[in-house]
Amino acid sequence: MRIATFNINGIRAAQRRGFEEWLRARAPDVVALQEVRAPAAAIPAGVFGDHHLTYEQGTVPGRNGVAILTRHPPRAVRSWSGTVLLRQPGGDHLDTVDLDTVDLDPVPLARGLREFADQGRYVEVELADAPITVASLYLPKGGLPAHLQKPGRMREAPDGGARYHRKMRFLEAYARQLTRARRAARAQGRELLLMGDLNIAHTRHDVRNWRRSNQVEGYLPEERAWFDSILSPRTLVDVVRHHHPGIDGPYSWWSWLGRSFTDDVGWRIDYHLATPALARASVCAGTDRDPAADRRISDHAPVVVDYDLAALESGSARRRTVDLDDNLF
Repeated sequence: MRIATFNINGIRAAQRRGFEEWLRARAPDVVALQEVRAPAAAIPAGVFGDHHLTYEQGTVPGRNGVAILTRHPPRAVRSWSGTVLLRQPGGDHLDTVDLDTVDLDPVPLARGLREFADQGRYVEVELADAPITVASLYLPKGGLPAHLQKPGRMREAPDGGARYHRKMRFLEAYARQLTRARRAARAQGRELLLMGDLNIAHTRHDVRNWRRSNQVEGYLPEERAWFDSILSPRTLVDVVRHHHPGIDGPYSWWSWLGRSFTDDVGWRIDYHLATPALARASVCAGTDRDPAADRRISDHAPVVVDYDLAALESGSARRRTVDLDDNLF
């Protein structure tokens, strides 16, 4: 099963730049999208080919918006707002549904997430054709703490650390929500795959100019420490890093400015984070870097992983056998 995550930086702009051609050529079975940036009625008809669309658009005009494309209708869907858009392949009809109609046991929000619930940052589906729960996340970009803000050296006006504190509130709350989601998936005999734009470069191998980035949002020590806290061999595994240990990149974001893309001065901020059994079932992983700067679909590149479902099911069978044996004693 081929699964991708892609921050498309606006579906209408991405369509003009070749998104549909990428989707047809790579033929992923599942795609997590971030920054769809379109009201439901403005999503181009047919842009997602033969995929089913699950879309949480949020209420921030022209910003955010997360989606998941699947080959089959999802078994269940969840979003923080409690509503979601569902669209059939090739359809131009819009069905915005209350999640109670498709998922009878939604997971309640962790403390601190309510302020983000309507921003179009998270949607989750249970795949119908694999024992996997897939989530698409667009984590806030954030900003610098007040003591690092220096007027004249920032693209944005100093805000006294407001964007920084908003991101840190999100990280604290989402860590709790992520634990709930992982445990809920496990209780149903499912693996969890969290994908998306996390707006954090985890290690020095994930940002080209790491020495100069220690005081840049997205690479602050406290952000990287948070990332450390959600990964472990027993909870979640960074699948791409598992396949590419100890090397710089593969990066997934480059600025539109200057020669960042041409010179590969990038950041790796788009991830597949999988529960251990699913991570072990991954066969290959990497980014679909555009062939040239003037042919970029987005400022992000798709991150694509192939998973061997037969290996996953075999591993699940072995775990069930171990669990039964443990119960005998």
